[in-house]
Amino acid sequence: MAAEVIEIFPDNPDERKIQLVVDCLKNGGLIIYPTDTVYSMGCDSKNLKAVERLCKLKKVKLNQNKFSIVCSDLRDISIYAKVSNVAFRQMKRLLPGPYTIILPSTNDLPKVIQTNRKTIGIRIPDHKIPKMIIEKLGNPIITTSLKDDIDDIIEYPNEIEVIYEQNQDKVDIIIDGGWCGIIPSTVLDCTGNESIELVREGLGEYIENL
Repeated sequence: MAAEVIEIFPDNPDERKIQLVVDCLKNGGLIIYPTDTVYSMGCDSKNLKAVERLCKLKKVKLNQNKFSIVCSDLRDISIYAKVSNVAFRQMKRLLPGPYTIILPSTNDLPKVIQTNRKTIGIRIPDHKIPKMIIEKLGNPIITTSLKDDIDDIIEYPNEIEVIYEQNQDKVDIIIDGGWCGIIPSTVLDCTGNESIELVREGLGEYIENL
């Protein structure tokens, strides 16, 4: 069955439509949704079958995945990751925003995404749609950027028609949240107690020794 496209306005998301997305996630569905950087693909972090399905799509083993999780606010991060004082100061200034923060994971991280890395990438997008989805779901969603394996110029597609054409048989819901960017998040490694390492420069401005 082809994916359902649901239009949700980012400035004033319709709660009824958000609930449809949440119900899909609870039932093990995969979604494509907008963020403050690029469109992403995700699922409920506590649903094993959904995570296995996402791993199969991305051609990675469950215990070797490099997925990140999306939280709704800073308060949730300490549940799933160990946060040093240096990391907390950085996150307080940058989040919500176009950054992925890599932190040491805790045992409370959903077991389906615990890997041998013992770390987890965490995002808090500055975007109402994923924030509302996570708040209603009650736990983080796993996320991975939606890449275009066909177009060598635009690596991250942002037109719903293109996204639908390429992913209609892969996911259950595609959220049309309007235009997203084509630049992914900036990735910062905050696993050290005293230093921050730039892993990937993206949309978020990186200022060393912030």
